[in-house]
Amino acid sequence: MSAPYAAGAEPDDRSEPAQVPEYDETPGYDELPEYAAAVLDVVDLVPSGQVTTYGDVAAFLGRGGPRQVGHVMSHWGGAVAWWRVLRADGSPAPGLEREALAHYRRECTPLRPDGRRVDLRRARWAPDPLGLPTD
Repeated sequence: MSAPYAAGAEPDDRSEPAQVPEYDETPGYDELPEYAAAVLDVVDLVPSGQVTTYGDVAAFLGRGGPRQVGHVMSHWGGAVAWWRVLRADGSPAPGLEREALAHYRRECTPLRPDGRRVDLRRARWAPDPLGLPTD
């Protein structure tokens, strides 16, 4: 007589159901996760010549943090002006410095004296309370 359990499973092998992630990273995933869409929408608000930080985007949304925003940008940021989202020290994403600097020069984004980082005091985007871009 065979047991009504899968091969190797015991009757008391009851595991918790798998937790559903906030977003699916499976290749071929067709639908943009809600949080990712919200991050990209905020980045779209940043005007040319201005920048924001990963932490600023999270604060604007009121959820997540710099790492979550960075994760979204690393997966879907190519759809927006990714170079306008920086680390808190004004530096662009690692490995993209050269391309980002070309964008900063083209947009006349103020740089620090070292020429490798954006001057956040002068270039940081400050959205108005309604969430509309300020120029």
